[in-house]
Amino acid sequence: MPPKKNLPVALTIAGSDSGGGAGMQADLRVFQSVGVHGASVVTALTAQNPKSVQAAQPVNAKLVQQQLESVFIGFKVKAAKTGMLLTASNVDVVSEWFTKRKISLVVDPVMVSTSGTVLLKANAIKSLQKKLLPLATLVTPNIPEAEHLTGLKIREESDQQSAACAMYEVYGCAILLKGGHLRGMKATDIFFDGEKVTVLSARRVKAKQLPGTGCYYSAWITAELAKGKNLLSAIRAAKKRITAAISLPCRAGCQSIL
Repeated sequence: MPPKKNLPVALTIAGSDSGGGAGMQADLRVFQSVGVHGASVVTALTAQNPKSVQAAQPVNAKLVQQQLESVFIGFKVKAAKTGMLLTASNVDVVSEWFTKRKISLVVDPVMVSTSGTVLLKANAIKSLQKKLLPLATLVTPNIPEAEHLTGLKIREESDQQSAACAMYEVYGCAILLKGGHLRGMKATDIFFDGEKVTVLSARRVKAKQLPGTGCYYSAWITAELAKGKNLLSAIRAAKKRITAAISLPCRAGCQSIL
C-alpha cells in the first residue's frame, strides 16, 4: 500500500533483527510511530534475540543496489539512515548511491552488537571511513565506536567534545557523540556541526542495558528530518523521546522501548 498523500518517506538501510528489538524492525516502528512512511533496504539477515546475536549473513551487494533502485523509483525519499551494513561491498554500494543524491543521510556506524558480536568487518570499517562518513548529514557514534574511529580515549565529557571535533575535522560531517557508555548522573550527548558544540543532557535512567537504543535514536532523528525539521531540532526531539522510552520500557515477548 502506498503512503498516504503528503506523508513524508524515510528510508532505513539496515540489517534485519529476527528478535524485532533493533535494526530495520526498530527503525520502521519508529517511523510509523511519528507519522512517517518507512521504506527499507535490507543489508543483512541475523539470528538474534534481546540477549545476543547468534549469526549474521550479509545480503549480496547487487541485491542491496536493486533494493535502493526500487525504493527511489517508487518513492520520494526525504531522509535516510544506515545501520548495520556488515560488508565493505555493501558500504561501497550505499556510498556510491548517496554520492549522486542530495538528501539528509544519518549514519549510525554500527560496529559491534550490545552482546559483543562484530557487525561491521574490518575492511568495511575502512570503507565506511573513506567513502560513507564524508557523505553523511550526521554521524551518531557511541563511545566505543568514536574511540575506534578517532583513536582517542573517551572517559569524560571533555573527551567527548574533543572526539566530536576531531571526527568533524576528518570527515566534514556533523557529529552526535552519544555518552551512554560513560558513568555519571547524566547521560550526555555532544553535537558538533563544525561551528558550535551543543551539549544535550538528561538524567541517567537506572535500567538494564537495552538493545536497539542506538537504532531508535538515529531513526527518530531521521524521521524528524523527513518531516522537515532542521538537524538540531530533530536531535533535540529524538533525545527527549529516547530518554522517555528508556525510562518506561515495555515488554511484548521481547524487550522493546516503544
